[in-house]
Amino acid sequence: MWRADSADDAIAQAEAEALKYAAAIEESPSTYTGLAQCYHLVDGPSDGAEVFSLMRESDLAPDVYLDQFFDTGSERQTH
Repeated sequence: MWRADSADDAIAQAEAEALKYAAAIEESPSTYTGLAQCYHLVDGPSDGAEVFSLMRESDLAPDVYLDQFFDTGSERQTH
């Protein structure tokens, strides 16, 4: 979770962390797929606040993986 002045700033912070995190996994090298998502918390973080993280093993190429699981056409999102 990052405090940021804008969604773009939050995404930039998340991407920087994702790159470092993926590079640090020695026993199971990971690749950052280039997808970062942002959710604006209306209220400050507290017990029960919604936070989302997903890690999954896959033999798919990053672009195929994103199309398979995250770009299906039925997403409700803003850019």
